[in-house]
Amino acid sequence: MDPITFSVVKIFILATVSFVVAFALTPVMTHYLYKYKLGKSIRTSDKAPVFYEHHKQKSGTPTMGGIMIWFTVALLAFLISLLSQMGIDIFTKFSFLTRAETLLPLGALLAAAFVGLLDDYLNIRGIGPHGGGLRVKHKLLIYTLIALIGALWFYFKLDWDVLYIPFLGNFEIGIWYIPIFIFVIVATTFSMNEADGLDGLAGGMIAVNFLTLGAIAFMQGKFDLASFCAVIVGALMAFLWFNIPPARFFMGDTGSMGLGITLGIVAMLTNTAFLLPIIGIVFVLESLSVIIQVLSKKFRNKKVFLSAPWHHHLEAKGWPEYKIVMRLWVITTLFSLLGFIIYILDKNV
Repeated sequence: MDPITFSVVKIFILATVSFVVAFALTPVMTHYLYKYKLGKSIRTSDKAPVFYEHHKQKSGTPTMGGIMIWFTVALLAFLISLLSQMGIDIFTKFSFLTRAETLLPLGALLAAAFVGLLDDYLNIRGIGPHGGGLRVKHKLLIYTLIALIGALWFYFKLDWDVLYIPFLGNFEIGIWYIPIFIFVIVATTFSMNEADGLDGLAGGMIAVNFLTLGAIAFMQGKFDLASFCAVIVGALMAFLWFNIPPARFFMGDTGSMGLGITLGIVAMLTNTAFLLPIIGIVFVLESLSVIIQVLSKKFRNKKVFLSAPWHHHLEAKGWPEYKIVMRLWVITTLFSLLGFIIYILDKNV
């Protein structure tokens, strides 16, 4: 079997194994989530009346469901790598943990996931301001710190300061690569966090995004990175099985933080930062709706949207949850295909 064909087989097998492992681990995880009453607290009617009206029935549904995603990815990455180092030939072929392609995104996934896990726990126990959890400014600071580590890794360890703009080519931007890297990661993570508000919404959209970036990574010959994306997609498919309405559990910040930061890093590794706003168009709209709402309330003392992020505005307008989720999945898929087409056309100009 030639290397390209084997890489395709490897990617599909890893995605399937990831789905099976995550699916098998879910009953154990949900048992403990329910046993220890790790349920989400819904904001009260006086603080968020529109949100409360549409989501009060979800109060008590366990959060931290993102554990099954990042735990599965980490388990497969480290276990296969360990068995590979022991000299077992089949696992050597299927190992995808490498310093050049996957060590950084996996490390960022776990670091952000653990911070998100802490935030979820504080929220559940009501520890912290506004009913529990970290403030937005604290989250942004944490995103920035993790992004800074990633930026320094790229710039000094990988000697990478090139930014690619479709149809214009590569530009060496020197030290400016670091703040741009940080902006991309923080913006992606913030957007992912804001989109995680309806059953299945964020999980479905980011699965499509990872699938798209994984395909681009494969075309670039980054087969380990493509495998890493496939493992994430496989785990996300298992998560969505249990997260579609009515959700068995929610992703929580442990999932949205980890996946958001990882998506941004994969975009930088594939040098597709300028395609990311197209591929993740709904995430962009979600974060913009929040920013516009906050600025309007601050400077005009009035709302632009009935509720923010944007998906809650659609709820307030009378759209049922399943319709919002499925239509935003469709929009994400179409724009991801558009981004992929732009990439292909650009490479063949």
